Order: sequence, then C-alpha cells, then structure tokens
Amino acid sequence: MSITALDGKRFAEMVIQGANHLAANAKMVDALNVFPVPDGDTGTNMNLSMSSGAKEVKNNVQEHIGKVGVALSKGLLMGARGNSGVILSQLFRGFSKAVESKEKISGKDFAQAFEAGVETAYKAVMKPVEGTILTVAKDSAKKGVQAAQNSNDIIVIMEEVLKEAKASLKRTPDLLPVLKEVGVVDSGGQGLVIVYEGFLAVLKGENLPESSDLLPSMSEMVSAEHHKSVQGHINTEDIEFGYCTEFMVRFEQNKVGKQTFNEEVFRNDLSKFGDSLLVIADEDVAKVHIHSEQPGEVLTYGQRYGNLINMKIENMRQQHSNIVGETQTASESQRPDSLKEVQEYGIVTVSMGAGIADLFKSIGAHAVIEGGQTMNPSTEDIVKAVKQVNAKKVFILPNNKNIIMAAEQAADVSDEEIYVIPSKTVPQGLSALLAFNPIADVLANEAAMKDALNHVKTGQITFAVRDTQIDGLEIEKDDFMGIAEGKIIVKNKDKGKVAEDLLSKLLDEDSEILTIIYGNDVTEEEVKHLTDFVEEKFSDVEIEIHNGQQPLYSFIFSIE
Repeated sequence: MSITALDGKRFAEMVIQGANHLAANAKMVDALNVFPVPDGDTGTNMNLSMSSGAKEVKNNVQEHIGKVGVALSKGLLMGARGNSGVILSQLFRGFSKAVESKEKISGKDFAQAFEAGVETAYKAVMKPVEGTILTVAKDSAKKGVQAAQNSNDIIVIMEEVLKEAKASLKRTPDLLPVLKEVGVVDSGGQGLVIVYEGFLAVLKGENLPESSDLLPSMSEMVSAEHHKSVQGHINTEDIEFGYCTEFMVRFEQNKVGKQTFNEEVFRNDLSKFGDSLLVIADEDVAKVHIHSEQPGEVLTYGQRYGNLINMKIENMRQQHSNIVGETQTASESQRPDSLKEVQEYGIVTVSMGAGIADLFKSIGAHAVIEGGQTMNPSTEDIVKAVKQVNAKKVFILPNNKNIIMAAEQAADVSDEEIYVIPSKTVPQGLSALLAFNPIADVLANEAAMKDALNHVKTGQITFAVRDTQIDGLEIEKDDFMGIAEGKIIVKNKDKGKVAEDLLSKLLDEDSEILTIIYGNDVTEEEVKHLTDFVEEKFSDVEIEIHNGQQPLYSFIFSIE
C-alpha cells in the first residue's frame, strides 16, 4: 500500500485517531513525573489540548487539507493547557500554516509541514530546553525531510518520523540531567510519540491497542512505583543581555523612507542586537521580543518599517528577575467594584481553593480562575476570564509554572491588551498583586509586580503519590514532603514535623512576615501547634493565617 497524496478527510482521521490514542494513554504519560507530588498532569494537559483540536476538526471535515489544518490549529490554540499543551498547539499551528493553501499535499509537503511546526514551536518558547518534546519534534521532523528526499510515500515518511521520534525520546535523559537522575524519558515527548502512533495507524489502516506500548528502554527505566516527569523542571537560564525589549511595528511600506518588510531579513538583522529573539508577523504588523544591551538601537531599527506601538523596556538586572517572554504588551492601572462599564484595568488570577480565591479577591483581583496543580486552565478559559473583567488592559497572574505559557498564548489571541506576570506560586501571585498601585502607570506597575516575585519565598507541604528517590531523599508513598522554591528538601510520615522542619529551613534573621495558608486536610489544632512552634523559635516573625481550603497541599507558606 502506498499513499502519495494526503487530503483533508484522511488527515482529519489521523488527527482524531491521534487524539483518541493520546486520551487512552494520558495516565501513562501523567505517570512520567519527576516529582512524586500529585500534579503529574502532562498527559492530561496534552490530552485536553489535542481533544480540543480534534473536536474542531470533527466539525470541519472536508477534502481540503488546508481548511482542516486551520480548524485543528484553532481548536488546539483555544484548548491548550500547560506548557506541554501549548507547545503541542504550536507544533500543529506551524504544520497547519504550511499546508493552509493546499487541497492535497505530497509526501514532500507532509515532511516540510512537520519541520514548519518545529520552527513555530521553537519560536514560541523563549529559552528552548533540549531533552523535551521540542527535541523529539525537531529530530523526527528532520528525519521526515530526509525520508522525503528518497520517497514520496506518506506512509514511509510517517514511519520514519515515528521511528526517529521514539529514538529521540530514548535519548532525552542524556540531554536533561533530571531525567537521567530518576531514570525516565520526557513525558511531553512520550505524548507526541503517542499522537504520531495514531497518525501512522490511520495511514496504514491498522488498529491500535487501547494503550501504547512503552519504548523498549522504558521497561528498564521505569518501575511500577518509579514513574516521574520533567514538566516544570525547565529552569530559565541566566540573563546575558540587560534589557528585555518588546514592541510592535505597524507597517507603512508605501510611505517614503520606509523599507519593505521581509521577515527573514528583519529577524536576522535584529539577532545582531542580542538574544532571546522572537518575531511574529503578518501582513500588517510585526511583534518583537528581544534581550539587548542597546534597546534604543533596536527600536530605531524597527522604526524603519513603520510606526512603533506597545513598546516596553525592562531593566532585568535591576529587577533581578527571571524573565519569561511575553507575546503581548499593554499600558496602565485598576479599579475594583462595578465592572458594568469598561474599566481601564483588570486583574485575572488563578487559584485552587475557595479560601485562596477569596483572598485574591479581597486584595484586588477582578476574576479568579479555578485551577492550579492537576487542573491547569486552558487558553480559552483564560481568554473568557479576561473578557469577564471587562477592562481595556489586564494583568494575568498564573501562579503556577505550568500555566504561564497558556496565559501568554491567551494574551496573543485576545483583543485586550494583556500583561502576563510570570508568578509560579500562590505566594508570588499575592506578592505581585499587593505591589499593584492603581495610581502608577502601567510600566511602573508591571516592573513593580515582577520585582515583587523575587521578594517572597514559597514553601509547600504535600504528600507523595509514589515511592521515589530524588535529590538524595528516599521518599515513600504517602510521605509528607516539604518543598522549598520547587525543591523537595524534607520528608516525614508526620505532617506537622515536615511543616516545622521546612519552616526551620525557610525562616532566617531577615524574615519578617510568615503567611500560613492551610488546606482542607488541616485541623485548627494543627494550625495552632504550628503557630506556637514559630512563635517560640522565631519570635520576631509576624504570622498571618488564612484558611485557603486548597486540595493537595496541606500548607502553603509565604515568607517575606
């Protein structure tokens, strides 16, 4: 059997089968979690994202593959959840863009579309980390292009893409030390392999088993109680250039003195000014993000092509912050209360637990999205919340490292002007919100809110869902674990003992305020015992207590 042309109907079947196969294996992908905390949701996020794309495809099945691709891209974009889901959406956004104008595609077109998807995904991630889904996508796309040089058979090309995706996945522990430490492959990459298995099965007319076979190496690498994941362990690298510069150029190519826009030339020229460059352009406007030492020169260059709009320059050294690149910029302040009229400013935040939601609202949040660990909101959820606040300019506080990319994608597709403050924890979100000043201008507010992220320490108490060994700790299922700034540093069967040990490591002579947010599994007696401990050992520290009613995390500590 040979297929030399792929139409929209067959491609739709591939997408739907890929989504179904991923849904059947989502728990297995979730299980590939480096940390034993109950938030291994890579498979869940990818499943919900891909299912959203497949749903849109089902409603738009037709012969024209380009139009089916547009539907897939739209569905994935709005359904994307978590970093893995957002990257998956970008892979197929680039794929779909490459075939948008075609009714049918050849084997060469098919291979090049995979490569276009990789280019789009890498551009969307400010600091790509190898050993992740990005690497698996890149390696397999390259292999597909090579295969297309010798054959126009789409089945042969897909076989080579899948074969290399599996081989690349097997190599991920060699590229990302945390994977090698605990002996697993990347969970996002595994999810992509599963989608590709679904694609190939449709092309070959074969049925897939209900659950995917693990890679041969996985049987050796992963034991029944030792499943882990890499999501969330992608650390931002040290900033090399001092100024995060973002702006948009509205083209004026017909005006005297304005240059004709060529995206490749534009990107290459800008790359000489710094790093972390992202350029997204259409026929009317180009959006730029770059880290540079000479932001003025960057803006001067951009002005050659048209009017500069939505400019923002941040001194990253002064802020001492790890910048997560944003795809949209905005401009000023806030009012509480009535949202019946369009407000100048709004604040959207994400939280888990009714008590934490009330806390955010009490200090100025206009909309609180239910979400967090194990329940990352989608791009569409965030867009809906932004519209709910009915404001011209909106700040978003994700409060979870796995929600930041979905928030940034919401900023990209929303009509409102949006700033994403990359808060990774509830304490960071609260600190950023308290730094908001309704009478300051928007750039000052954004700088203050981002700077506030660095003036709070976060501690968390949760339980282990499996046995594991990480960072020198032997952890057993149901142990309570103390996590400081994302790293497990203490563990014990006794919840109270873990809380005391964690606070003993987090609190020091510079600590002034400790905020204790306790979850729905904690009694008032346990809270009193802990506050007595702090008052006795750290008498100078002021204590604030809130019933967060959050699941999964017995205590969340904020130290300022």
